[in-house]
Amino acid sequence: MRNALIINGNGFIPCSHDCSSLVALLQRAHPFDRVQETAIASAQTEVEVTPDLILPRFQIEGWATYELEVCARVWPTARIFALLCNREVEYKGRIPRALFDVDDFLFCPYDEDEFLLRMKRLLKRRKESESGPPTNSIDRDVLIGRSEVFLEAVRQVGLLAQSKAPVVISGETGSGKELLARAIHYRSQRRSRPFIPVNCGALPDDLFENELFGHLKGAYTNATSAEKGLIAEAEGGTLFLDEVDALSAAAQIKLLRFLQSGEYRPLGSPRSSLADVRIIAATNTDLVRRVELRLFREDLLYRLNVLSLTIPALRDRATDIVELATHFVGVYAKEHGRLTPQLGNDALSKLSQHSWPGNVRELEGVIQRAIVLRDSEVLTAADLDIADSGDLDLAQGDLFRLGKSRAIVQFERNFIARLLAAHGGNISRAAKAAGKDRRSFQRLISKYSLDRKAFEPQLL
Repeated sequence: MRNALIINGNGFIPCSHDCSSLVALLQRAHPFDRVQETAIASAQTEVEVTPDLILPRFQIEGWATYELEVCARVWPTARIFALLCNREVEYKGRIPRALFDVDDFLFCPYDEDEFLLRMKRLLKRRKESESGPPTNSIDRDVLIGRSEVFLEAVRQVGLLAQSKAPVVISGETGSGKELLARAIHYRSQRRSRPFIPVNCGALPDDLFENELFGHLKGAYTNATSAEKGLIAEAEGGTLFLDEVDALSAAAQIKLLRFLQSGEYRPLGSPRSSLADVRIIAATNTDLVRRVELRLFREDLLYRLNVLSLTIPALRDRATDIVELATHFVGVYAKEHGRLTPQLGNDALSKLSQHSWPGNVRELEGVIQRAIVLRDSEVLTAADLDIADSGDLDLAQGDLFRLGKSRAIVQFERNFIARLLAAHGGNISRAAKAAGKDRRSFQRLISKYSLDRKAFEPQLL
């Protein structure tokens, strides 16, 4: 049996649009055995059966955060399809944070066909989720963390999953870019189709086209049979391009052509094929900076970076370290057939103080080594193979500050010397070119023991 629940938010006044005939529309759609309408104040006491679909209705200016939180808490397995009434009210394009956690939403007035299509799609996704997680998901592939910066990234995952546009995920090495890419894929309509990851840095330039597009039999020497490329394997699903910044100039052109039209041509084929594949790219570099350095094509950046997501480094979500470590302890204790040990207080302290330059991947490796090499009920600081953070970080910090100070001094001295040389030792003109008054510029000359006469033109 399928049940639908319509909830009217606090202070909700039925709008004069389609929303007033919502019960009749749901009953006419025939996927429900029962449709019930109630107010949020009495929903928990009046609703006798668990709904499959919840439709909370509220005024735009109300932003019923409370109502949506109640729905998610009381009926966690139901799909939530929010309806926002009075669209003519000026809301200045703001999307409430609460809507990040619903499955879909519509403004009134809405098109009935669109409403029914979205509703049936949500129910289909619910049925697929009830059949179990995708076969290639494993225990460690879950989003762990409660820090605000991480939760903000997770909230964006749900929004990005609703689109078909390319996405660029940025973040440091080991921060979990592929994990977020998988989350976007498995929360999208493509979840039943393949998720194909490829490390662009590991693809030789001369093999990129073959790996991506495939080839026909006889396309080149030793091509004794036809082989599909990664794009064909990802048909209907997602192709994840990790380290996309590592692509050569030639490879970037080939990828750009595919992004522009969705067409590709296997090696040796006389005709092009059309693919329905979503591209998610990941990088640990600044692609805009690489464009400026002419290391990455500007037009490819615009094609890829339609949507973007940045995952924070582990040091920026330090409150998640203990939760992640505890999770990995459970995962690897189970994997290696050990009783799950506890993390001692000294171990927790050591984990929290480390700067984790390798991010979550480094933390995972540390925990895995500890589980493999230590079979004990409690993991101590001595069991964790990481450097003591205090003295090491202090020394590195001192070296950084010293190097930075020296670089600034050298740059400033050279800059002043070049200005004096360009203006023949004339302090007034050099100061004007530097954007400083004459007195300030004179002090800089004295600071670096420069002699302006040394920059005057020499008379023959």
